[in-house]
Amino acid sequence: MKIRYIIYALITVALAYFVYYRINANKAISESGKAGGGRGGAGSGMVVNGIVVKADAFENELEVTGSIEANESVVLQSEISGLVTGIYFTEGSNVKKGTLLVKINDRDIQAQLQQVLTGQKLSQSNENRAKQLLEKGAISQEEYDTALAELQSLNAQAQLVRAQLAKATIRAPFDGKIGLRNISVGEYLTPNKAIANLSAMNPIKVSFSVPEKYSGQIKLNSEVDFNTDGLNQTYKGKVYAIEPGINAQTRTLSIKALASNTKGELLPGSFAKIRLTLNTVENALLVPTEAIIPVLKGKTVFIAKGGKAKQVPVESGTRTAERIVITSGLKAGDTVLTTGAMALKEDAPVKVTVVNN
Repeated sequence: MKIRYIIYALITVALAYFVYYRINANKAISESGKAGGGRGGAGSGMVVNGIVVKADAFENELEVTGSIEANESVVLQSEISGLVTGIYFTEGSNVKKGTLLVKINDRDIQAQLQQVLTGQKLSQSNENRAKQLLEKGAISQEEYDTALAELQSLNAQAQLVRAQLAKATIRAPFDGKIGLRNISVGEYLTPNKAIANLSAMNPIKVSFSVPEKYSGQIKLNSEVDFNTDGLNQTYKGKVYAIEPGINAQTRTLSIKALASNTKGELLPGSFAKIRLTLNTVENALLVPTEAIIPVLKGKTVFIAKGGKAKQVPVESGTRTAERIVITSGLKAGDTVLTTGAMALKEDAPVKVTVVNN
C-alpha cells in the first residue's frame, strides 16, 4: 500500500513540474517575440503588390446576350387541300425566289377552268352580237346590258378559277435555304400541314436587349461584336433597327443588328454573346477589381503613402471583368494596393511591389 502511495506522489510531482516548465517556456517565447517585434517589425512592413494609377482612354463596353435569327423565315404551307403529285426540292438546298417546290393535284380545277373559258367565249360572241344589234336599234339597251353582265360574270369566274389553280403550285417566296420536308408524294396535304422551313441565311439578324439606362447610348449603325458557342471566331454587325419603346415588364430596349453570313456558319436560333462600345472615356482612372473593398457607405481602396497604407473612399463607374473606372477619390500617380486588402489596416507599414496595370 505504501509503495502505491509513493508512486501516486511521484506522478503528481512530475505533472506539476511539467506544467511549471510549459508556463515558463511560453512566457519566454512571448517575451522574445515582443522584443523581436520592437526591433524589426515596424521597419519591415507587410509585403504587398500595387499599381500606379494613370489616366488612359477607356472604351465603355456593354456585354449582353442575344440570339441569331434568319433575315427572313417562313414555314411553307398549302392554301388548299389536295393530293401531292410532285416535290421539286432537295432538303437542305438553296432555292431561288419563284422556284417550284410542291405540286398538288389540280385536274378538277383545270376542268373547271376549261368550262368557264368555254362559257366565256360564247358570252363574248353574244355580247358582240348584241352590241351590233343595239347600234342598229334592233334590241333595247336593257337586252345589251344583260349580255354584257353575263360576260363580265364569266370573266370574274375565270379569274377566280385561275387563282385557285395557282394555289395548287407552291413556290419559294424568297431566296433561301430549305429545311427538312415533312410530306411525301401521294400524301393528302391540308392547309395546316407544314411542308418545310425556308430561311434566308445571308445576312442574318442578331436580336438582343439592353437595360433601360443604356437606351440613350445606342444609335443606328452602331457596330457590335459577337460570337457564338461552337465557333471560335468574332463576328461584326451593325444596328439597323431599335424598338421605339421600353419593354414595361423587363425594362429593356429591344435591338436588332445585321451581320454578313457568306459562309453560312451562323445558324438561326444560336445563342450569341454581344459586345457594344457605348462611348470612349478620355483620361479615365482604372484599378483592378480586387483592389476595391466594399464598405457600409460605399467603396474604399488602400493606397501606399510614405511607406504606410492609407484607406481612401472612392466612387466608381463602369466595371469590366478585370477593371473598374474610378470617378473620384484617386488621382493619377497614386499607388493602389492590390493584394492583402482584407488584412491591411490604416497606417500599417507596407513594402510595395509595383506591377504593370
